[in-house]
Amino acid sequence: MIETVTLLAFIPAAIALNLTPGADMMFCFGQGLRSGARPAIAASAGISVGSMVHVLVAGLGLGAAVATMPWLFDVIRWMGVAYLLYLACGAFRNGAVSADAPSGPTQLAFRDGLVVNLTNPKVILFVLAFIPQFVNPVAGSILLQFLIFGSIIALGGFVVNGLVGIFAGGAGRMLIANPRASRIMGWVTGGIFTALAIRLAILERA
Repeated sequence: MIETVTLLAFIPAAIALNLTPGADMMFCFGQGLRSGARPAIAASAGISVGSMVHVLVAGLGLGAAVATMPWLFDVIRWMGVAYLLYLACGAFRNGAVSADAPSGPTQLAFRDGLVVNLTNPKVILFVLAFIPQFVNPVAGSILLQFLIFGSIIALGGFVVNGLVGIFAGGAGRMLIANPRASRIMGWVTGGIFTALAIRLAILERA
């Protein structure tokens, strides 16, 4: 369905996009710093699942609604801002999660990654702008092509963001036994989430 030459052009472009620092990478970094490697990997998985939801919506043609209705864009965007600020407040209040914390943070990290990605309307606009360049309307199902290309991006993002989170988790583990350092990590993480909220709040429509 998808020609080899098209894949050979798409994969390097997708890898380059995955390696470009962005909101998803910083979110996983913050999760790893605060809660450790496993929650960061779970957050990366949630982000990748959210990306595939955006790809599915775009492939079905529903993404055009977000691109053409400014109020819908803003509703989704401000939901994302509110959720990121909620996460920031939790980080400021609770600091870093202790090394013997229960498995809850890992489960919640997947949800947080999913929600943060789904409430970023810029993702679906990016999907609508990037993937169609590689879709061949006469080569078969457009939706299936969207899903294949989206899977490549999501898989690459999961690996890259997960590795960033693992690195941050390793640094956090070395500091987490120190109550003062743990508190500082909580403030750093809260600052990251707040910065992401501000970035999303001032986001301009494409």
